Amino acid sequence: MSSTLNKVDYVKKDLPPLLKKLAYGLTAVGLVLVILAYLTDHTRSAYNNVILLMFLISIGLGSLFLVAIEYLGGAVWSTPFRRIAEFLAAILLIVPIVAIPIYFNMHELYHWLHHEAVESDPVLKGKAAYLNIKFFTIRVVAFFAVWILFYYLITNNSKKQDTTGDPELTKRNIRLSAIFIPIFAITLTFTAIDWMMSLEAHWFSTMFGVYYFAGIFLGGITSVTFLLVYLNEKGNLVKGLVPDHYYSFGVFMFGFVNFWAYIAFSQYMLIWYANLPEETIWFIHRWEGSWVAVSLAIIFIHFVIPFFVMVSQGSKMNAPKLKFMAIWILIAHYIDLYWIVMPTFSPKGAVFGWIEFGFLVLGLGLVLLVFVLKAKNNNLVPIGDPKLQRGIDFRL
Repeated sequence: MSSTLNKVDYVKKDLPPLLKKLAYGLTAVGLVLVILAYLTDHTRSAYNNVILLMFLISIGLGSLFLVAIEYLGGAVWSTPFRRIAEFLAAILLIVPIVAIPIYFNMHELYHWLHHEAVESDPVLKGKAAYLNIKFFTIRVVAFFAVWILFYYLITNNSKKQDTTGDPELTKRNIRLSAIFIPIFAITLTFTAIDWMMSLEAHWFSTMFGVYYFAGIFLGGITSVTFLLVYLNEKGNLVKGLVPDHYYSFGVFMFGFVNFWAYIAFSQYMLIWYANLPEETIWFIHRWEGSWVAVSLAIIFIHFVIPFFVMVSQGSKMNAPKLKFMAIWILIAHYIDLYWIVMPTFSPKGAVFGWIEFGFLVLGLGLVLLVFVLKAKNNNLVPIGDPKLQRGIDFRL
């Protein structure tokens, strides 16, 4: 037992039964619905699969990003909760599996894979050097491999520190994080372009990578926030944590809701002002038919309501409100991905039924299942981190 462990009041406890039941139950129900969906309408299911993939990437990659910026910034306040983000980052291990059904249905999803269309379309022909199945596959495999590599390196050092208490492991993770951050920025941008923007290959936006980054951060921070508040209430974390510890998570949620709105409006305003047909057509599709209602709803669900609920200082430390808004913003992020992807499948109007619901249920189930499985044999708190006691003692 390390000396650091003796300084904190932490006893590993089994996860709350409800959390485990939800993890296994949602995953099982979602998996059945998704299988039935593919048997019923594989094209529609493949589009929903893209949404699911980007949703899981946003939580897994967003969580790993949170771990990296803690190390790089030398943050203390977040140390007692870092292991939650590390567990959620393990979602990156399953995203290649989630991507497989999409890969086998790509010809129906991506117009740039149609040889006759490329030959007759000068725009697609000009992008063929980038948008081709061979280069696409290389990028996807390389990105998944790099993410998983950094996940293993960073989290293994953190877990090893539980038993050794060696501060050198923190220094190693700082160096790894410094390398990871620029790779993170590049790979998430191309991932957004490859899987989502290229669904309508004529369209382009230089802000699309930043737009998806806002979603990635929200995916990571909301998932971590909900779990840390819930687990702390159930007594699964260290003693000494107070509402002051929640405040920064509330600030991040509130701040990036505003950042998402700023980027979303900037992308819309610049494209609309330039009035280039190959750019404006993407937004026009989302202002036709019932997509108008979805577009307007996103403004309120993803920005207006979270803004007014979380604008006060007290709301950022209120446990019930934080849990509710974490789930709310996470669902809003899923709806945002739906709004990006599904108009390509159904340009005349929004479609939502049991197929879309099944993929959402599977996504939430997989997030909880990965967390439950990772927490089964590991400490929920980085008990060997030299910063842990200072993190527990943190006050505003």
